Amino acid sequence: MKSMKTIKILTVISIILAGIVSLIGICSSGMKQYSDVTSVYGETIKLYNKGLYARDSVSMANQAIAQDFITIVVGIPLVLLSLYFINKRKAKGLFLLTGTMAYILYTYTSYSFLMIYNPLYLAYVAIMAISFYAFVLCIKEILQEGICNCFTEQFPVKTLSRFLWATGFIIGLMWLGRIMPSIVNHTAPFGLEHYSTLGVQSLDLGFIVPACFVSGYLLKKKNQWGYLLSVVIVCKAVTMAAAVSAMAIFMRINGVVVSNAEMGIFPAIMIICIYFMRRLFGDIRDSEF
Repeated sequence: MKSMKTIKILTVISIILAGIVSLIGICSSGMKQYSDVTSVYGETIKLYNKGLYARDSVSMANQAIAQDFITIVVGIPLVLLSLYFINKRKAKGLFLLTGTMAYILYTYTSYSFLMIYNPLYLAYVAIMAISFYAFVLCIKEILQEGICNCFTEQFPVKTLSRFLWATGFIIGLMWLGRIMPSIVNHTAPFGLEHYSTLGVQSLDLGFIVPACFVSGYLLKKKNQWGYLLSVVIVCKAVTMAAAVSAMAIFMRINGVVVSNAEMGIFPAIMIICIYFMRRLFGDIRDSEF
């Protein structure tokens, strides 16, 4: 319990900052007059020309606004719910907080490295750093308190491990399907636009996909890391899949091309993860830490 005060302080700071920058991203609306830009691959990119994300492409700006919206209506409320359970000294609160901190960390890491530079850059970096240390301390607290031992025998080990493997395979295949043709044909991958690289795909292929496979394997072996990582991934996936689903809707509304696969896969992942999230927290013994 030595780290809990620090965790709470870091968490509160991170969600206050996340709430502020998300509101600015959603509400900023000043019109700009930036010309279309030509990428190094020769593609003509139309800029959003409005608000905080004016210099970002129309596609990326809509994705960011959708992400900001989900952060406010889903991410931050889940963090507050987890803090409520933690104050009641319920183990499920610490698991939920770890998963939602993973979402905050993922979100603002992508903002820090992917978005076109804007006045909130230092805020993005600050949230990334704060949420990283909160996330690490949450994992340390769970392992130190032995909370992974509080799962009941009804915990869906086989079903969840298979779902994690399937999710890793689907996401990996989807992103590789976007990247490999560009390597073969020496062209820009779809969605690169005027950015330096594929930030989201880098995070997913480098961290999320391997985590799905590793956690699924460890969970099947009933290793405590398997229990921990699977719960974290499910909690993170609920918020992240909701965000990607909102991105697809915002993009479609604004005339941006979105594949039918992406329109269908992430809502399906979100629904399944909500089911597992309810199952998992029902299978955590009502123990205190």
